[in-house]
Amino acid sequence: MFPKRGTLVQKSRNGRDSHYAATIATALRSELGTSARATKTVMHWTGASGRAAKYWLSGGRGPDGWHLVLLAKNSDAVLHCLLKMAGRDEYELGVDLGAAKAALLRAIATIDALIAPMNGS
Repeated sequence: MFPKRGTLVQKSRNGRDSHYAATIATALRSELGTSARATKTVMHWTGASGRAAKYWLSGGRGPDGWHLVLLAKNSDAVLHCLLKMAGRDEYELGVDLGAAKAALLRAIATIDALIAPMNGS
């Protein structure tokens, strides 16, 4: 007979918790997929354990507090999801425009780097 080991994880107390966890999980999976690499990316973004990252990706539990802030900082999908759950959909356009501006600035920098050797600069 083997002794029982491990940590017991409490089930969510109400339907809102499970809806929240599932919504965050869907956002994370849409951006990162479901591979082990996705788990490692979430761990890197948040400093959370692998177990926590797997819970978040599976929808078994949702991130709390600072971990949610760090996920929203690194994941556009989580940020959009968070704004939608908070009823602040109007801010999504600003986030999209900010991302588009950053992408355009990166493209301009790449073009400048490619043009510079041709101009002898």
